[in-house]
Amino acid sequence: QVQLVESGGGLVQTGGSLTLSCAASGRTFSNHGMAWFRQAPGKEREFVAAISWSGQDTYHADSVKGRFTISRDNTKNTVTLQMNSLKPEDTAVYYCASSPSSHYYTGPDPYDYWGQGTQVTVSS
Repeated sequence: QVQLVESGGGLVQTGGSLTLSCAASGRTFSNHGMAWFRQAPGKEREFVAAISWSGQDTYHADSVKGRFTISRDNTKNTVTLQMNSLKPEDTAVYYCASSPSSHYYTGPDPYDYWGQGTQVTVSS
């Protein structure tokens, strides 16, 4: 049984920082691409960032490029999203997702496992 457990969300002021973590278990973590998505109330789930199995290849959405950084530690089975210079429009539930392959995707449909989500709220 694959499990993804996110942590690190919370309330922060505009310009602040948060670090989200996702702990994975249940299959060989280093064989799979990983990603972060987010969903704000009344909006569709949105791609944020993704990383390949090795961590050498990453991709960030334009809306977060230069502010957010995705990384992974295959020895600890974790993927991290470092979020800096946060804006009110970053407010959403953030989800960790695991790819069925070593690659990542920018759409949500290919991902076969999801975490329960962690709330990030940025106050103005």
